[in-house]
Amino acid sequence: MSQDQLKEKILNVIKESKIGVLSTVENNKPYSRYMTFFNEELTFYTPTSVKTEKIDEIEKNPHVHVLFGYDNEGLGDSYIEISGTSKINDTAELKKKLWNKSFEQWFEGPEDPNYVLLQIKPDSIRLMNNNGEPPEEINL
Repeated sequence: MSQDQLKEKILNVIKESKIGVLSTVENNKPYSRYMTFFNEELTFYTPTSVKTEKIDEIEKNPHVHVLFGYDNEGLGDSYIEISGTSKINDTAELKKKLWNKSFEQWFEGPEDPNYVLLQIKPDSIRLMNNNGEPPEEINL
């Protein structure tokens, strides 16, 4: 499969899956949690509070892993694995652009100083379980 075809398949999995599992590392142990993700040209954003443990974990070790997909029938579903680095993005424009009314249960609004976005830049993205095919990977 060409890199363009692979990218298209990856984007299709992402389009169908807004919830993913974000894994960080603290004291050489992985910590995972479900998060809501937004995607812009294979840069991923997830909203969070500056007062969470994952912020401390990412500040100490920015390497993260994200899983998307595998939420329909199960065994045959394609999913993707993302390895990348994360950083805090608190630009007002992006916070406003990605703001969702559902965030009001945690934040006062897009200007809330506790509301930030984790920005994840992939180093690699692997398409897994694609109709029994072996994994395929894009290195970015």
